[in-house]
Amino acid sequence: MNSPMGENEVILGVDTHLDTHVGVLISTNGNLLGSLAVTTDTSGYLKLVTWAHSFGMLKRAGVEGTGTYGEGLARVLRDHGIEVLEVNRPDRSKRRLQGKSDPTDAESAARSVLSGNATAIAKTQSGVAEAMRLVSVARRSEVRAKTQAINQLRALLVSAPQDIRERLWKTKPADCAKGCARLRSRGATEFLNILTTSLCLLGKRWLAVAEEVEKLDAILENLTRQHARRLREQFGVGPQTAAVLLSTEDDNPSV
Repeated sequence: MNSPMGENEVILGVDTHLDTHVGVLISTNGNLLGSLAVTTDTSGYLKLVTWAHSFGMLKRAGVEGTGTYGEGLARVLRDHGIEVLEVNRPDRSKRRLQGKSDPTDAESAARSVLSGNATAIAKTQSGVAEAMRLVSVARRSEVRAKTQAINQLRALLVSAPQDIRERLWKTKPADCAKGCARLRSRGATEFLNILTTSLCLLGKRWLAVAEEVEKLDAILENLTRQHARRLREQFGVGPQTAAVLLSTEDDNPSV
């Protein structure tokens, strides 16, 4: 379906996936020009750009999932001077009724750009805002692990022998974890040996994860103080809240 190189503008729509992307080209008159499936690597992205340019001038592209599967393609398109617009995925219920079709979804993305319905500029996902997002993702995982460790530790202490429970049960998680981490095997019975070993390992795990959370908090504190100073000066806005707000707005120097 290739046509000679011309000066007419063409619009690209892309349905993105983990291993392959499907691109569809339409003209500014809405005519379907062709479709192409490419691999999700640099050579595939460049192949898609070259193919699109063989039909005319590619200035705009509608891409699904620019923050996930489409992030690599969006970066290559921007590097080639092409405006990348974020396109929402089709409604799931509508997809089930009409049947899943990657070319159809890609064409829908292109037509959203043509009609003006797609107006959201894809985020660059680089710089300070993206750094804050990455730290926030890691921190959420660490906090969950920390909570899980103390819950498991206390669940073991609840059913532990009275002398162990009274000695190690503390209101503050840090005190509880430190006491358990210092445990040595009681060794009198197999049960006591396994119990004290489990309590010791869980205590050490909580302390290790807590240290990692502190490091991530320090990174967010530094980033938000440097790059979101006015936001941090607002009442009640700490480093975690500032990081979430800034990463949502993407790299915005006016914050």
